[in-house]
This record gives sequence, C-alpha cells and structure tokens, in this order.
Amino acid sequence: MGKIGDGWTSRRGATQAMSEVSPSILAADFARLGEQVEEVQRAGVTMLHVDVMDGHFVPNISIGVPVVESLRRSTDLILDCHLMISDPDRYIEAFVAAGARMVTIHQEVCPHLGRSVNRIKELGAVAGVALNPSTPLSTLDEMLPEADLILVMSVHPGFGGQAFLPSSLDKIARLDRTRRDRGLDFKIQVDGGVNAGNASALGAAGCDILVAGSSVFRADDIGGAARTLAERANLPTLRRA
Repeated sequence: MGKIGDGWTSRRGATQAMSEVSPSILAADFARLGEQVEEVQRAGVTMLHVDVMDGHFVPNISIGVPVVESLRRSTDLILDCHLMISDPDRYIEAFVAAGARMVTIHQEVCPHLGRSVNRIKELGAVAGVALNPSTPLSTLDEMLPEADLILVMSVHPGFGGQAFLPSSLDKIARLDRTRRDRGLDFKIQVDGGVNAGNASALGAAGCDILVAGSSVFRADDIGGAARTLAERANLPTLRRA
C-alpha cells in the first residue's frame, strides 16, 4: 500500500495515526489562503483536502495543478487531492508532480479503475477511490484490496456547503464491516456536510478521515473547529496550539 511516512496506519490498534481531519480549501478565503492554512497547521492538522472540479463530471469548476504547486511551495502539509473530473487518467501524473501525496479518483469515470489506482501507487502517492451517494459499495468489491483509501461522498459532489445525507452513515458502517470481515486495511474517508453535529456518528460508523470545509474554514476559530471535529469523532486528538 502507498505510504506517507510512518503515519499511514489504521487507527484501530495503531500506535500512530494519520491526520483525522482533512480541511477542504474549497471553503477557505482564497485572499487569506496562506494564513488560514497556517491556522489549521498550528492546530495539528497534517493534511489539506483539495477539491478539483472540471465542470463536466460535476457542475462546477474549481482549482487545478497551479494551485497545488503553490500550496506545495508554501506548506509541508500532505495535499489530499480529490479529482472530481471526467478524465482523471490524463492528470494523475501532473497532480503528483505538483505535490499531491494523496490522489482520489471516482469509480464512476474510470473504465479501467485498477489500472488507474495502480498508476497512482506507482507514482508514489496514496491511491483513493471515491463513490457518489447513488453508487453502490458493491461496485468496489474487486478493488478493495488494491485501494489505499475509500472516499464516501455524503453529498452530491460539485458544490461546498451542502447538507449531509444521513444514508451515508449506513454506507460507511457497511464498508467498515467489510473491511474488518475481509481483513483489509484501507482508510475510510467521508466528504460532504461534515460538522460537529455529525462527527460523533461518523467516527462510530468507522470513518478514519473527516473532510470538512465550511465547518472548519468558515468558523470563527478555524483551528478550534478542526480539534472539535476530531474530539467528537473520538479520533486521535489534534495537539493544541
């Protein structure tokens, strides 16, 4: 499995765990992006979630390779790049070269998903596979042993600030049961509508990494909001500034 230092271990029974909160810069104030990134880093966050949208796979356009390059020059945080694009195979290498340490692609747009996942790993990055809310877990049965991470979308992708879909909790719990039953070690990540009100339920369902945009970057205390999410999800607590 692709690894990021010594931190890529399961939180269940692990002595050291990867960052449990991945703040999504989609909700950040881009005029103050560097400052806000520093705030979450001081709080103990070790990764940033970077939502890449192309206006085709999802009905919105966001950021691309140049922003990842700029982030890489300005921070040593792990860049967790989520490619919500219709042809990720064309851009995997460019994002890794720009500084992405994690690359997540969507099952819905990859006709040769195994080949795409293996390419990410060959480039030295952690390989994630995302599922939209209406995509069944069964579509990944053959891929679960190969993926480093499964991202469960808890909103319909394309826009920040959406409300969490409660049905996602059952999906996450079933995925966690499958992971344990099959003795697999992929991480479970959730993205969409994550906040202090549902973080506890998400942690109990089996989530390892909570992607949070508005609930972190639009809070009065950005670092405190990230710590609250971790504490309520009963995940390893972020160190206090």
